[in-house]
Amino acid sequence: MKYGIWNVGGFDAAQQQSLCQAGYSPLTAAVLCSRGCATPDQARAYLARDTAPEDPLKMRDMDKAAARVRQALERGEKIAVFGDYDVDGITATCLLTEFLRGLGGDITPYIPGRIEEGYGLNEMALTGLAQQGIKLVITVDCGITANEEALLCRKLGMDLVITDHHECKDDLPEAVAVVDPHRKDCPYPNEQLAGVGVALKLACALSGDCEGTLEKCCDLVCLGTVADVMLLRGENRTFVSRGLEKMTESPRVGIRALMEECGCEGQSVTASLIGYTLAPRINAAGRMGEVDVAVELFLTQDEERAAQLAQRLCRMNRQRQSVETEIYNDAIARIDRFEPQQDVIVLAGEDWHQGVVGIVASRLAEEFRCPTFLICMDGDKGKASSRSYGGFNLFGALERFSGLLESFGGHELAAGFTIRRENIDAFREEMRKAVREFRATGEYRQALEIDCEVQPQLLTVANVAALEEMEPCGAGCPRPVFCMRDLTVEQLSAVGGGKHLRLRLRKGSAVCNAIFFSTTATDADVALGDTIEAAFQAQINDFRGSRTVQLNLVDVRQNEAHRRQAEDAAARYNAITAMQPLDSETVELARPQRRDFVALWNYLTACADDHVLEDTLEGLARKSARAVNAPCNLLRTRICVDVMEEMGLISVSKGVKTLRITLTPPKQKVDLESSRILSWLLPSDTGE
Repeated sequence: MKYGIWNVGGFDAAQQQSLCQAGYSPLTAAVLCSRGCATPDQARAYLARDTAPEDPLKMRDMDKAAARVRQALERGEKIAVFGDYDVDGITATCLLTEFLRGLGGDITPYIPGRIEEGYGLNEMALTGLAQQGIKLVITVDCGITANEEALLCRKLGMDLVITDHHECKDDLPEAVAVVDPHRKDCPYPNEQLAGVGVALKLACALSGDCEGTLEKCCDLVCLGTVADVMLLRGENRTFVSRGLEKMTESPRVGIRALMEECGCEGQSVTASLIGYTLAPRINAAGRMGEVDVAVELFLTQDEERAAQLAQRLCRMNRQRQSVETEIYNDAIARIDRFEPQQDVIVLAGEDWHQGVVGIVASRLAEEFRCPTFLICMDGDKGKASSRSYGGFNLFGALERFSGLLESFGGHELAAGFTIRRENIDAFREEMRKAVREFRATGEYRQALEIDCEVQPQLLTVANVAALEEMEPCGAGCPRPVFCMRDLTVEQLSAVGGGKHLRLRLRKGSAVCNAIFFSTTATDADVALGDTIEAAFQAQINDFRGSRTVQLNLVDVRQNEAHRRQAEDAAARYNAITAMQPLDSETVELARPQRRDFVALWNYLTACADDHVLEDTLEGLARKSARAVNAPCNLLRTRICVDVMEEMGLISVSKGVKTLRITLTPPKQKVDLESSRILSWLLPSDTGE
């Protein structure tokens, strides 16, 4: 079970029927009802893809920004568009460069090298731009915390216009204009614009034609908005919908070439295709230090050149994957080698690739269910990438501990910072305290949000295909997640070289085919014959002309009866550990036999040379029982673990996510019957 809690929504049958009568499919109607859309009007508003864009001049300082850019264009001044090296920053840079060149501007796109220069405005870049005769620097997707760099611009004789969408500090940079919807004094109604969205607004303010400007560059706005996980509601939903349509029907040269290289030419472009296929390859350019490849890909009109650039991006992405695996394995080894880090992961590496650690931090945050900070050391300083988990506000925490940092920036879910080596331990302790405080507030979210429970009869090809009515899916309108209960595991097989798990599940007379990506049967803790509950996303599998429904599993867990048994076992175990008087039933259920110890010991010794990592004791109990084809008894397994630890055969430590059992066999034979715990469970010690 990947998620500790499943929050399963529900829906009113009458409301669902009302939406069906309005033209929605039964499955889509169920999802909409579970999300609070009780009437057809509410459903239409929730899914609207034609919200009119907001007036860009509602944004604070937009009038000043547009005026200075117009002045530069009229004077023929050299302008630099200064961006960031992720998809949002790359698309924003290309959008504004393309737009201003269309107005006759002398434009230099500039994105700093991730490794050499780091994020955002910096002295080396600004000095070089000034030497090239640049008179106006326009930032996109960066600059909101560049106070010192803003002063340097003035010193170098360049004006600075900042457009950004990241969180603001109290003191803003001294620039001609600072455009950011997160400004406290900004009345603009949509704080969820991506950096490319803010760049679009500047272009609209300059053109005076929002509709025409959006039509030309909606593909770039869509890419950046989806990749940066912005809320797909209101005008953002319009931007993304228009962009998806354009990329499907008439993609620009570079996007068509990238799709061909990825093997998805001719497919309808969806937010998922961007998130899982296109965005990682675009990001690879910045991560691997060749961001200009992605910029040129979007700006070129040469099909042959676009094909070459797309090939390079895909090669870089494969390199990125290899480096990511190395860093991930190193980080896991460090966590395994030492006492698992509680509540937060803060690791520093001497030779980690700065461009890749953010992805690894994201993986670790999800795997260990806690905020994660990975620091790439270079001498006395380190540059860090961090990812949130459970709703913890990274930017707020970094602001709180800014005294330990050299610099920082970002937003709630992802942030970066620079820190001195001697401050890392103190930072780890302070961040651990902050996460614990946050957990104590009750706002910590680590549950799986499920739209509703469904019966297999509802999962028809027609109903699942109709879920496209929910597109574009993403933040604010996630892909629907369903669950089913009392499913029997009829078939299990490893696929994809053992990386993924294929299952055949039965409920009554209905049979469902399912796939669990990046999971093995051991990881999922499932075996043939188990009765489970499954959380999943439904999709159509089109194979050789045959269209069938496939369940893409998100999580699985044992059925309710098993969970009740686990709760009962936990209550009895607590009574035992509290040395309370025990009834005869508890003693009978709890007192292990020799075969129980043998089964557990054989399982532990077969798993690893010196240690075993498990998600839960319940999972350990099921796996050790399966190994000897015996019934699972969670209570006895817990007692066995305690006795073995008491007698020095193992040591047990609990981490953020895992239970670590290290084998410490003594040199001489151990008499388990001498255990204090077993003595307590003798029949003569019962309370009867």
